[in-house]
This record gives sequence, structure tokens and C-alpha cells, in this order.
Amino acid sequence: MGLLSRLRPGDKTVFILIGLLASLLTIALYWYKPWILVLLDLKATDAMFVARGASPTPPEVVIAAVDEKSINAMGRWPWSREVTARLITALKPARVAALDIVFSEPQNEEADAALSGAIRDSGNVVLGYFFRDDSTDAPDPNAVRQIKRSAIKLIDVIGDQSQGGEIIFTGIEFSGAEPNTSVIGRGAKGFGSFNIVPQDDGLYRVANLVFKYKEDIYPSLALEALRRYYKGDIVLHTALYGVDGISINEKTIPVDEQGAFSLNYYARGGSFTTISASDLITGRAGKDAIKDKLVFVGVTEKAIYDIRPTPVDALFPGVEIHATIAGNVIKDRFLIHDTRVIFFDLFMVVALPFILAVIISRTHRTYVGLIAFLALFIAIALGDFLLFSVYNLKPGAVYPVIALMVSYISGEAYRNVVVEKKSRYIKKAFSRYVSSQLVSELLKDQGRLKLGGEKRVITVIFTDIRGFTTISEKLPPEKLVTLLNEYLNPMTTIVLEEEGMLDKYIGDAIMALFNAPLSTPDHPKRACNVAVKMIAMLKDLNVKWGGLGYPHIDIGIGVNSGEAVVGNIGSELRYDYTGIGDTVNLASRLEGMNKVYGTSIVVSEFTHASVKDAFLFRELDLVRVKGKYKPVAVYELMAAGQGADAMREVSAEFGRGLTMFRARKFEEAKAVFEGIFKNHPDDAPSALYVGRCADYIAAAPPEDWDGVYVAMSK
Repeated sequence: MGLLSRLRPGDKTVFILIGLLASLLTIALYWYKPWILVLLDLKATDAMFVARGASPTPPEVVIAAVDEKSINAMGRWPWSREVTARLITALKPARVAALDIVFSEPQNEEADAALSGAIRDSGNVVLGYFFRDDSTDAPDPNAVRQIKRSAIKLIDVIGDQSQGGEIIFTGIEFSGAEPNTSVIGRGAKGFGSFNIVPQDDGLYRVANLVFKYKEDIYPSLALEALRRYYKGDIVLHTALYGVDGISINEKTIPVDEQGAFSLNYYARGGSFTTISASDLITGRAGKDAIKDKLVFVGVTEKAIYDIRPTPVDALFPGVEIHATIAGNVIKDRFLIHDTRVIFFDLFMVVALPFILAVIISRTHRTYVGLIAFLALFIAIALGDFLLFSVYNLKPGAVYPVIALMVSYISGEAYRNVVVEKKSRYIKKAFSRYVSSQLVSELLKDQGRLKLGGEKRVITVIFTDIRGFTTISEKLPPEKLVTLLNEYLNPMTTIVLEEEGMLDKYIGDAIMALFNAPLSTPDHPKRACNVAVKMIAMLKDLNVKWGGLGYPHIDIGIGVNSGEAVVGNIGSELRYDYTGIGDTVNLASRLEGMNKVYGTSIVVSEFTHASVKDAFLFRELDLVRVKGKYKPVAVYELMAAGQGADAMREVSAEFGRGLTMFRARKFEEAKAVFEGIFKNHPDDAPSALYVGRCADYIAAAPPEDWDGVYVAMSK
């Protein structure tokens, strides 16, 4: 709560927090994996398959296809067992012949014997079969014993999994089986299930390599074919969470905890080396075409049901799914989503919203945030595609994008609802009082703006037209308003050009602040520049007005620097940004002192100390204002820079006379001031001190006199 209470609209920290919250939300989604996001992630991977295009298939894997040509040559499917026996015999040169076909019903004794003999004589056949959950007929016990020969015997148990003597298996379990007849299965080298389960949207993206039936774990057709291809044993690695991996000899096959293998498709159906079954039977296909190959036998004719929808092809032959698994394993072309990928996903989920938040926080332009969002979106899309297409890594593409979208939408919503509302307020509140450049600075970095009130060292200017009441009595209202507007307009422009803030107009008076609301390090100098420029502008205006019959105008300017309270002050109905305090009050008093000294610009010692080398000054007096005991030295600002020689001489002589005056050497001081007045008859401060010296010569001041002038009124 403490942190939130310190945050201000537009604070960069708010945008960073929005990015962080977007990351945390997405990490939670990544952990719980809602089905809609899982589906979107699958679709993103599908798109990468399509974008990647076709890849060459491994020559070690061949399809013996029951295709249209074979059916035309050998008759309608299913073929007689004698024809199938001829095909098996033709496949003898292959290292493994895996049949994506089940012979679960006897045909006739002679035909079954012929097929069984061909299988036995070839010595390389792996027969496929089904597991079922809805089987009502008990399978032939002899056939079940046959497939049990291929059950996985070697199980590597990782960790303590003692569950009453059973390992933890979280994969697919079946209660029934549909094996080949025991006669046909008698001579097979191995058996594998060709059960393949689609995902929720009906597409085939993964294939389980192991299944549980009763008490044993059984391999899929592709896994059993690979066992025979490598002439090794299958080892199932299990951990507390389920399957940890599968290996054959030294080759490790990555699977998920259910034993599912991610299919890394090569291309559309028909991409594998395919030989028509009829060409093998008739001998038109030479033995070299299949020699030492892993051959999968299956139906590819689309009129016969064994067509599966996949990310790369809506009509993909089922037999090629087994071939894809085998090809991936033989070439180590695994589609990986392991710990490395998870860390990459999570890093992107955190990094992308953070980067976007930093960019959005540094600009008030909506299109910059949109461009940054699109650039980061394209970057993560290209990065994911690179990992997928080059390194066969499968990142969770949708989650970084979700984090990015949440961060962007939330950040822009916050900007438009909160920050832009404040920006509109700032623009409305300050556009009349400060320059457009300063308004732009306020909008760029609103964190620098404290509207609620703060103590700040500022410089204050007060200006006032001398004898304005008399002038207003002489002019008709419309001319008075015209005169006043023609005066205030250029004077206000001067304030804004020096990055001052027009606090208010008080009738004909102007109050301006410097170093508020935004910091201006050289604010005393800027305020003095304004004062000098105002006097110069007034001379030009008087020349213009003289020709129009307007009266001559004189103004007094007071300048003071010091600490004041600045902020929005007013009622609930109306409030303005202004400054209050002794610093402001003294500036107003200094403006009024011009009447006493006959000057145009009076500056306090606090402003003088900061700019004494940039302007020509002369000290006028030590003044004790009403309500304050400590006197303040006041100065006349005579000119910018060092001024003319004559002005510098006046300043120096006046300072010498003032020193004598404070030392009670009134005769000598009077002579100095008279000398100045003789050469400069319009120098009112010298005339004032000539009179003061004469008064003290006539009646000496008391012994405790400190040379301080007490100002009893403004």
C-alpha cells in the first residue's frame, strides 16, 4: 500500500508494474494451461509447420503402399492372405517390415498358413494390432501370449515409486485387445500397437509410443519396428510424474509424461519414399529399393479409411505417421519442448512486457507504443520460428504474445484513462500561463510535476502600472481595455519566452513564477532578464501610444527569490497553480518600493546574490518590511551585463555615498549624492538620499540608528 500510495499518474514505475502484472498473469496461465490457450498454442505450432515447408525424408524409411495402382492390379481390399503372403515374401530384403494391418479374423486354413509361413520365412516382420476399451469378445489367449513377447521388460525406475509393487504409469491404458490370429502371428519377429489418438481438435500431432494393457507396458508399432531395426531392447524410464523417456541401445527418445511423442512432420502425405505394393509383388520394384530399409506396409488409397488429419495435410495416410516417428528417431529429428524451452518461454513472458512497458513509459505518443508492440510481436514470432525450423525446438508461442498483448492493452488503457486525462488537465491548466514548449516538457515528464503542493525555491516577479487609477479615469472603457491588452500581451510573451509561469493578472498587475512547476536552474537570471525586457518593451509601447494620444505609462517591477509553497490552491469549484509565502509577499513589497526610490526594478539581496555578475546593480537600502525584524538589502537592477560607462560610474559613486551615509558621515555622503544628481538630474535615488542626509544633518539620528529603512506599507 505504501508503494501504491507514492505512485503518480504517468510515473514510469506504474507502466513497469503493469508489465510485471502482465507477466505474472501469463505465468499463471502457463502453469494452469486453459484449454483455449492450449488450442491456440497448437494452432501456432501448426502454422510454423506450414511456414517451414517440406523437408527431405530419411532414405532409411520406405512405404510399401496399398495404393490405387495396387488395388487395380490385385483386386479390392482387403486382399486374400495368399496375395499378402506374396507381398511379405517380396519384403524379405528389408531389415524390418512393419505392417499397419491387423489379421484378427481367420480367412481359411490354407490362406492363413500361407501368410504365416511367409511371415516366418521372411524373419523381419512386425505385426500391428489394436488395443480397445470397448471389446466384448475375449481375445485368443494364444494371440495375447504372442503380443506379450513384445511387452517392455526393461524399466528404469527413477526415484522411489513403490506403489504396491507397481510403477507409476500415467499414459494410456486399455482393457481389451484385438491381436492377429495366433496362426498368423506365430512367425512374427515382434508386435506393436498402431493405436493413435487425435488431440481435442481432431488433429494428429502426437503419438503414444507405449500403452498399458493389464499389467504390462506395450510398444507402439513404430517403437517395436525401431527395436527390431536397431536389434536392441526398449528401456522405459519412469519417474514420480510418469514416463521420463524411452531408449533403445544408446538412442534416447524424448516423450512426455504419458509416453507421447511429438511428431515432427516432414511434409504433406506422400513425401516418404513410396513403392506400390503391386510393384513389389510383381517384381517391378527391385530388391535394392528396400534392402536394409525399415519398411512400413499400409493403405494409402484415400477411398479406404486410414486417412488422418494433421497440421501439414488434412488427408495424411495413417501409415506415414508411423514412418514419421521412425524417421524422427533414426535422424534424431526430435521436436523438443524441454526445460530449456520452458525457461525460454518464461524469460520471454517476463522480458517482452518489461521492454514494452519501458518504451511506453518513455513516450506519450500512442503510435510509438503500437510500433513497439508490433516490432516485439514480429521479433518473438521470428524467434520462435527460428527455434522451430532450425533447431527443432517447440516454444510456447502463444504465451509471450499474450503477455505482450496484456501489457500493451493495459498500458495504453492506463495511459488513455489516467495519464491522458491528467495530460488534458495539465494542458488546460497551464497552456494559458506557460509557453507551449514548457507545456510539452510538462507532458513528457509528468512525474516532475507536483500539483498537490510542495516547497520549492522559486523567483517571483510582480509588476504594476504607476497611477493606473488616474489613467483609468481619463480613458473611456473601450480604450482602457485596448490599452491594457496591448500592454499585457507583450509582457506576458516575455515571461513565457523565459520559461516563466504566468501566475495571475491582478487588474493591471502581473505575477509570474520561475522554477515552478518545472525546474529551471537559472531562474533568478531568467526573472531579471524578464524585468529588463519589460522596461525595454514599455519604452517602445510608449512611443506607439504617444502617437495615438494615450497617456505615458510607467511600471514598477519587484523581483525576489526564496522558498515558497507552490501547488494547486483554491476551492473544489475552482483552483489554480500558484505560490504563497514570505517570498511571494516580499516580491510584492519590492514592486511597491519603486515608488519610494523612483526606480523601475527593485531586486532583493537573495536574487542579487545569484546574478550579480550578469547584470549591473546598485544597492539602494536596507529595508525592514512590516511584520519582519531582519532587514533585507534591496538593489536597483540598472542594466543587463555591465551597462554603459556612465551607469557603472553612477553605481560606484552611489555605493560610496551609501557607505558614508551608513557610517553617519552625512555631510560627505550628501556631497557624493549631490554630485551624482548634478550630472544625472533624473536619478531619483540620489535625490532621495540628498534629502535624507539633509534631514540627519539638521537632526542627527539616535545612537542606536542602524541605517535601516522601515517600510510600513506596500
